[in-house]
Amino acid sequence: MSTFREYLRTSGPPPIRPIKRKVFVSYYHRGDQAWFDYFTGLFSDTLDIFYDNSLDGRIRSDDAEYVNRQIREEYIVGSSITIVLCGADTWKRKYVDWEIRSTLHCKHALLGICITGTPAQANGTIRVSDRYYDNYLSGYAQWMNWPSDGAMLKLGIDAALVRAFKPSRIDNSRPKMERNIS
Repeated sequence: MSTFREYLRTSGPPPIRPIKRKVFVSYYHRGDQAWFDYFTGLFSDTLDIFYDNSLDGRIRSDDAEYVNRQIREEYIVGSSITIVLCGADTWKRKYVDWEIRSTLHCKHALLGICITGTPAQANGTIRVSDRYYDNYLSGYAQWMNWPSDGAMLKLGIDAALVRAFKPSRIDNSRPKMERNIS
């Protein structure tokens, strides 16, 4: 009869599987769906990815508070970080703003990732959501360029999680976007 100790001596310890980080991904569905698909294809083995599957069609209500509560309760709660895929027009989308707002309300980490090829403004910066930018300036939100591999993404996520230990830096004072910017 073998004991567990004998099993470990002959077989070694069982392999430890890395913990899959629970992530909510916010992005502009019409403009950046292909990038979201690419992102999930690259990183779904290492991340437990939550996403809203286009809130425009899933939460049918004109009541902004109801929609925000649904975002929080159905999508943000259960994750530990929101990743915002930042493309050329992401900053114009009210649901991206609302998802960031709900993330900050829950005091979850916030990571912006620049989609490769997003055009820079005249000053060389990438235009992002105003609410995200407020929190980047405050030191709460983390920023990175498109990750080339899982290790690079993990570094970005870990940095964002460290920043989230200082919820006093959260700036959620900006009014909610009422509509998309054309």
